[in-house]
Amino acid sequence: MSVPSVLVHRDAGVLAKAVAARLIVGLVDAQAAKGSAHLVLTGGGLGVATLAEVAATAAHVAVEWPRLDVWWGDERFLPDGHAERNETGARRALLDHVDVDPERVHVMAGPDSGLTAEESADRYAEELRKAARPEDHGPVPSFDILLLGIGPDGHVASLFPEMPALHDDRSVVAVHGSPKPPPTRISLTLPAIRAARQVWVIAAGEEKAGAVRMALQNSGPYQVPAAAARGRSRTLFLLDRAAASKLPPGLGRPSSP
Repeated sequence: MSVPSVLVHRDAGVLAKAVAARLIVGLVDAQAAKGSAHLVLTGGGLGVATLAEVAATAAHVAVEWPRLDVWWGDERFLPDGHAERNETGARRALLDHVDVDPERVHVMAGPDSGLTAEESADRYAEELRKAARPEDHGPVPSFDILLLGIGPDGHVASLFPEMPALHDDRSVVAVHGSPKPPPTRISLTLPAIRAARQVWVIAAGEEKAGAVRMALQNSGPYQVPAAAARGRSRTLFLLDRAAASKLPPGLGRPSSP
């Protein structure tokens, strides 16, 4: 697994713009190299703001959207179209505004599908397995870029500290009793996250600063799940100054004045 690099931007607005620009370049490069790309999205205010910045940037036309597979790191187990679903935010911010192939937008089914949370997780795991190629050497594609937010408690996706999902070696699990509502969710597991070529952890705000520090200082993954969120070739912590405010001097490299 890769050693994290830390880049610090002035504020949340600049951070969203910078991550959007980096994301466009990363997807274009992946498609140029392989013909297509796999992207894993995250939710939350910063995740949605980043996607909105992608849509607002003229350079987004460089991405060949029909040749992009879109996945989610986690999803709230809520009905299709619910305002709190990560999918809903992503569609409104970006996916409804670009020429994605609907067959390549892989959503996690909610309760209106007739599936239980466990059945939804199993269906998503099977979809991932079918998309994986022999050279991926595992049950999920080698995602080109996997975006993650981080909670003040150090959680990523819907993997919360000291919960059973952290011990699960399947690729996707149902999460019950989430300390953050809603209580039922679907999430990629740590093995699936760590299959990605690049993992980008994005965070803004002083309330995230303690979790960011612990995630970068070799904390135990069962106490701080973000400490295990690493990409095979690259791991980036993309932060604003507030989220980086508790890092030791010299750990974060400023990326904007």
